[in-house]
Amino acid sequence: NTVRDETDLTAQCNLFLFTKQFGKIQSALFCHIFSAFVVIICSNSTIVWLIWFHKNLHEPMYFFIAALLLNSILFSSAIYPKILLDILSEKQVVTYSTCLFQWYILYAIAGAEFWLLMFMALDRYLAICKPLQYPTIMTKSRVNVLLTVAWTVPASQFIITISAASQRKICHFVTRGIICNTFAPVIFNCFTYIHIFITANRRGLEVRKKAMSTCLPHLVVLFNYFCLCSFDVLLARVEEEFPQLGRFIMSVQLILYHPLFNPFIYGLKMKKISTHLQRIFWSKYYCLFI
Repeated sequence: NTVRDETDLTAQCNLFLFTKQFGKIQSALFCHIFSAFVVIICSNSTIVWLIWFHKNLHEPMYFFIAALLLNSILFSSAIYPKILLDILSEKQVVTYSTCLFQWYILYAIAGAEFWLLMFMALDRYLAICKPLQYPTIMTKSRVNVLLTVAWTVPASQFIITISAASQRKICHFVTRGIICNTFAPVIFNCFTYIHIFITANRRGLEVRKKAMSTCLPHLVVLFNYFCLCSFDVLLARVEEEFPQLGRFIMSVQLILYHPLFNPFIYGLKMKKISTHLQRIFWSKYYCLFI
C-alpha cells in the first residue's frame, strides 16, 4: 500500500507540474499572439489614419493603399480573436455555421486583396503612361466605384462556393478556388506592369525613376501575396504529404507575416508616407526627452 500510495503521489505531482508548465506555455502563447494582433492593428491603422488625415495624401494611389491596409485589418480581426479564444479554452469547439462564416470572410477578403492590387496597377498605368488624361479618368467617384467592386466581386464569387459547402455535414474544405477566382486580376497585374516599365524605359530616366519609386512597393506586395496564396492552395492539395512543420510555418506566414509586411513596405518605400511617419516619430521622441 505504501508503494502504491507513493506511486499515486508521484503521478499527482507530475500531473500538477505538467498542468502548471502547460499553463505557463499557454499564457506565453496568448501574450505573443495578442501582442502580434495589437502590432498588426496599430501599424496598419496608423498609415490608414495618415492617409485620411493629411490632404497631400488624398490621391487615388494612397486611397488604394489605405484600402489594402484596411483589408489586412479586417483579415486579422476575423482570425485572431478566434485563435486567442482557442488558446484560453480547454476544448477548441466551433459550430458549423461559424466555421462557414469565418471561412467565407477570410477568402472573400483574400480575393479582395488581388482586386485591390489590380486597381493599384491600373492607377499606376494611367499615372505613368497617360499622365495628361489621368486627372479626368481617376476621379474620386471612380475610385469609390473601383473600391466597391474590389470588395463586392470576390464576396459574390465566394457566395456560390459557400452555398455548395453548406450542404456538407462536416466543415472540411479544400481551398482550390482562391487562385482560380483571382486569375484575371493576376494576369492583368502582370501585363500592366510590363507595359508600364516598357513605356517608362522609352520616355527617359525621369519617368523610369518615377515608375520604379511608385510601382516597386506594389510589385513586392503583389509577388509576396501571390506566393503565399499559391503555397496555401498547394498545401491544401498535398496536405497529407506535407510535413507538419511546413504547414505550421505557412500558417504563421499568412496570419502574421503578411499583415505586417504591407505597412512595413509602404511605410518605408512610399516617400510621402515615410515623411509623415518620421515626423510623428521625431515629435514623440522630442516630447519624451524634453
